[in-house]
Amino acid sequence: MKNETSVLLLSMVITVAMVLGGLWWLQKSQIITLPFPEETEEDEPRAKVTPKTTNIKPQIIIAEHLSAGDRSLISTEVTPAKQAAVKAFASGNYGKAASLLEASLKSKKNDPEALIYLNNARIGTSESYTIAISIPIGVEVNAAKEMLRGVAQAQQEINARGGVNNIPLKVLIANDDNDTKVAKKIAKAFVDNPDVLGVIGHFSSEVTLAAAEVYQENQLVVISPTSTSVTISRLGNYVFRTIPSDRFFGSALSRYMLNQLNLRKAAVFFNSRSNYSQSLADAFTTALFADGGEVVREFDFTKPNFNAAVDVQQAIETGAEVLILAPNSATLNQALLVVQVNDGRLPMLAGDSLYKPKTLQIGGKDAASMVLAVPWHILGAPNSPFPQAATKLWGSDVNWRTALTYDATQALIAALKQQPSRSGVQNALSGSGFQPQGVSSKIRFLPSGDRNQAVQLVKIEPGNSSSFGYDFVPIPSK
Repeated sequence: MKNETSVLLLSMVITVAMVLGGLWWLQKSQIITLPFPEETEEDEPRAKVTPKTTNIKPQIIIAEHLSAGDRSLISTEVTPAKQAAVKAFASGNYGKAASLLEASLKSKKNDPEALIYLNNARIGTSESYTIAISIPIGVEVNAAKEMLRGVAQAQQEINARGGVNNIPLKVLIANDDNDTKVAKKIAKAFVDNPDVLGVIGHFSSEVTLAAAEVYQENQLVVISPTSTSVTISRLGNYVFRTIPSDRFFGSALSRYMLNQLNLRKAAVFFNSRSNYSQSLADAFTTALFADGGEVVREFDFTKPNFNAAVDVQQAIETGAEVLILAPNSATLNQALLVVQVNDGRLPMLAGDSLYKPKTLQIGGKDAASMVLAVPWHILGAPNSPFPQAATKLWGSDVNWRTALTYDATQALIAALKQQPSRSGVQNALSGSGFQPQGVSSKIRFLPSGDRNQAVQLVKIEPGNSSSFGYDFVPIPSK
C-alpha cells in the first residue's frame, strides 16, 4: 500500500511538471499568450502594478509626495551635498541647507529641484508667497524635470529682482506619478494648505481632468502647461492652461494639409483609450471636414488586430493621401512602425507626442519631411531672451515643456502682483487686460481658460543638432 501511494504521488508530480513545462513551451513559442497588464495611455504611463491576487493596495501617504526642500523627490538628481541639504532643511537649518545646495548645483548645474530648494532655503521662515507644481516624477521623470526647470527659472529671476512686490516666491513641489487618484489627493492637500495661492499642473490631460474638479470646487487656480484635451475648456473658471487646446493643433495640421500639401483625404492613426490622442484626432477630423477635406479611414493603435503594414496599405487603397499620427507615449512605438512601413509613400503629419529624440533616432530617413504641430520651438522665436537665459542657467537647450511651464509661472507671478490671494489670482487671470509677457508672446487667456496663441509647425529635416542625423526645424509662419 505504501509503495502504491508513493508511485501515485510520483505520477502526480510528473504530470504537474509536464503541464507546467508545456505551458512554458507554448508561451515561448507564442502559441498561447498568458495574461499581461494592458498599456495605459500616454497621458498615464504604466505605474507600479499591484498583483491581482490580492486586494491589498499600498496606502498613499501624500506627505511623502510633497516637498519644499525637506526631502528630494527626484532620486536621479541626488548628490551627497543635496542629500545633506534636505536634512538640514528639514531640521530648520536653512543657512546650512542653502550652502549645501549651492555646492550641489556646482556639480549638477541642470538640477531644477535643487535650485528651487535653494531659493526656498534662502527664504527660510520669512514672509513669502507660495505656489505649487504637481509633476509626474515617478513615471515621466524627464518630462517632470523639463517642467520643473520652467518654474525654477521663473522663481530664480523674480526673487533675484526682490520678489513679487518685494515678497519672495516660494515653490512647493509634488509628485503625482501621473496617476489620477494620487493627483486628486495632492490637489486636496494644496487646497487645504492656505499658503498655496496657485497651482501649476498637471502633466497629462487625463490627470488634469481628474484633479481640476478639486481645484474648481474649492476655488484654487490651476494652470496646466502641457494638457491639451478639448474637454479641459469646459472645467470651470479656476482652470487655465498655457498650452493651446487641441483645437489649435487640429486646425494647424488641417490647414497645412489643404493649403501647403494641396491634399484633401487623410487616414488617422490614434489611441482610443487616451484622452489626449482621441481629442487631437477628433479636433483634426472636425477641422478638416470644416475646411473641405475628409478623413477616409481611422486606425486605432489599441485594437487587437492592429498591424502597421496592413493598415497603411488599407489606408492607401481607401484613397488616403496623407497619414495623420496622433499617438500618445504608450503607443509611440506603434506610430513609429507606421512611419517605417509607410517608407515615404504618403506625407505624414503628427501631434506633439512625436516631438521626441526617439522619433529622429528610430524614424530616421523614413520620418524625413514629416510635419509636427508643437506649442513652441526654441528656434521659432529668435528675438526672445528666454532661450539664451535658459541655456546659460541650465547649460543646455530647453524644450516646449520648460517654456510653457515658465509661462504658467509668469502668469501666476503677474496675477500675484495684482491681487495676492486665491480669488485675486483668479480675477487677475480672467481680466480682459491681463497679458504679461511670456516666452515668445503675451500670455492671454480666452474666457474658457485656454491660451490664445497659435501653434508652431516643425518639419523633420537632415541636420546635426540632435546627433541622429535629423532635426526638428521650425516652418516659418505665412
